Amino acid sequence: MKRLLNGALAALFLSGAGGYANESVLAETAKPEQWAIQTGDYANQRYSELDQINRDNVGDLRVAWTFSTGVLRGHEGSPLVIGDVMYVHTPFPNNIFALDLANDGKILWRYEPEQDPEVIAVMCCDTVYRGVAYADGLILSHQADTTLVALDAKTGEVKWSVKTGDPAIGETNTATVLPVGDKVIVGVSGGEYGVRGRVTAYSLADGSEVWKAYSTGPDEEMLVDPEKTTHLGKPIGKDSSLNSWEGDQWKIGGGTTWGWYSYDPDLNLIYYGTGNPSTWNPSQRPGDNKWSMTIMARDADTGMAKWFYQMTPHDEWDFDGVNEMILTEQEIDGQERKLLTHFDRNGLAYTLDRESGELLVAEKYDPAVNWTTGVDMDPNSETYGRPAVVAEYSTAQNGEDENTTGVCPAALGSKDQQPAAYSPKTQTFYVPTNHVCMDYEPFRVAYTAGQPYVGATLAMFPAPNSHGGMGNFIAWDNVEGKIKWSLPEQFSVWSGALATAGDIVFYGTLEGYLKAVDAETGEELYKFKTPSGIIGNVMTYESAGKQYIGILSGVGGWAGIGLAAGLTNPNDGLGAVGGYASLSDYTELGGQLTVFELPGEASASAEPAADPAAEPAPADGGTSG
Repeated sequence: MKRLLNGALAALFLSGAGGYANESVLAETAKPEQWAIQTGDYANQRYSELDQINRDNVGDLRVAWTFSTGVLRGHEGSPLVIGDVMYVHTPFPNNIFALDLANDGKILWRYEPEQDPEVIAVMCCDTVYRGVAYADGLILSHQADTTLVALDAKTGEVKWSVKTGDPAIGETNTATVLPVGDKVIVGVSGGEYGVRGRVTAYSLADGSEVWKAYSTGPDEEMLVDPEKTTHLGKPIGKDSSLNSWEGDQWKIGGGTTWGWYSYDPDLNLIYYGTGNPSTWNPSQRPGDNKWSMTIMARDADTGMAKWFYQMTPHDEWDFDGVNEMILTEQEIDGQERKLLTHFDRNGLAYTLDRESGELLVAEKYDPAVNWTTGVDMDPNSETYGRPAVVAEYSTAQNGEDENTTGVCPAALGSKDQQPAAYSPKTQTFYVPTNHVCMDYEPFRVAYTAGQPYVGATLAMFPAPNSHGGMGNFIAWDNVEGKIKWSLPEQFSVWSGALATAGDIVFYGTLEGYLKAVDAETGEELYKFKTPSGIIGNVMTYESAGKQYIGILSGVGGWAGIGLAAGLTNPNDGLGAVGGYASLSDYTELGGQLTVFELPGEASASAEPAADPAAEPAPADGGTSG
């Protein structure tokens, strides 16, 4: 019955909103036995309807098989499963493996791109990569050197490739891409090099550029309409970005777009966040620095912006706004609303109406947050929607060459890019968080293309007067703006979560544990230590009637940069090396995929999986790819 319902849902999308959305993505993500894009679905919920593994039997999980990636450094993202084929990616050099799940994981093809290793030197916070995407029979990969490549999903043959940026000036990539309609949406990394952020849409057919929208600068380059693009319900007005920067600072103003993207097929809007303004020294860039640190909603066909919401105007702490936007339909004050929930680096969780951009909730999701007393929620106030900054923790007010101490959270945020999950069954968000504070000393820095443009020295440490650890895994009510339960962890929880219909939630730890907890209570039901620290995202799939759980382990990322890059100076890694120095007592480098199963044979009623490279069905058949 579950598969019939999903087939009906896919047909509904394909006959209506699918005119905008990519039909193959909608069709493949509607099949619970697959994991077709990194976010699980367009809504970014990271929820699976598979329930063969559930709260009653998850304690019996065992390792089914493993696969070594052959690459060290941090392994973020997750494999994809389309039909009987699993696609596994690695960090730099961004190798890709296609594994035959019906034949003991035999390697069907491998893609090993040649990249200039000098790109490693301009990658902030490790050589991570958050994974490939699938659409129209293609595997899409955006490499560290900003090469966007489309591979034939069946053979690995390169169908087309295009360069999206210039590593010589600090432009790199760590993020996945999002296929929407006949386009693929791509961002850029490099905020610590003065890169000007942007999102670009390329044609899925041949890689040609369709539209480009910058985060800062003139209206026409940002693809905004001064009278129709809104911020908290009001038009942004002419030159809204230019008026918020001093001189030409916007040209090297950051606002990069290295996080996650989501999409509403009904509204035909894509949602994403922009990163920190450059430099980290706020004294060098007076003004609100629009539109860095901003949630953006854009038309997928044209790139035109419908609404913005700037969370941290004139950022003083490197609280990038790039974390995922999770789309839900929930009731508020008796009315069903199309919501967007975002857990920002700044420690505040936001709930907005994703159609209008109306701000509904803004609350701290870690009680340690101290840089702000909260957001002004009075629509009639002159400071509506702005956070009230506490002077003691304001690096701008304290000034250059002054060490502002005890700021919570640290620059890596109460949550970095590690994505949360949402369960429609419990209407609860499950959030991997950091419980870390910092000292922050800004200093004057000159811009040179391709050289670091940071301008601050940081030191990180666990939140004081707390449980002594550096992380929590929490359950969050996005309507009430409250923590439902919280599980303390020794280190930051840097793994993406997974919620399932089996009433369980999975996440990984930096020591290397895969954990399963009860979705209602948070009770720990299972844990297993993998060979290396986990910064990957948990996924699930079904093969030959049996459900599996998959996770990439391979310590690294910002939290694990000391281990990944062999750094020992406490201030290296933008302050993370000292904060996570003891991590080396618990884990070591090594990239591996570990797949888990329940004991016993697969269900006898299993349906055969589809071949991702099969010919598309007729238009009325409801699927393609």
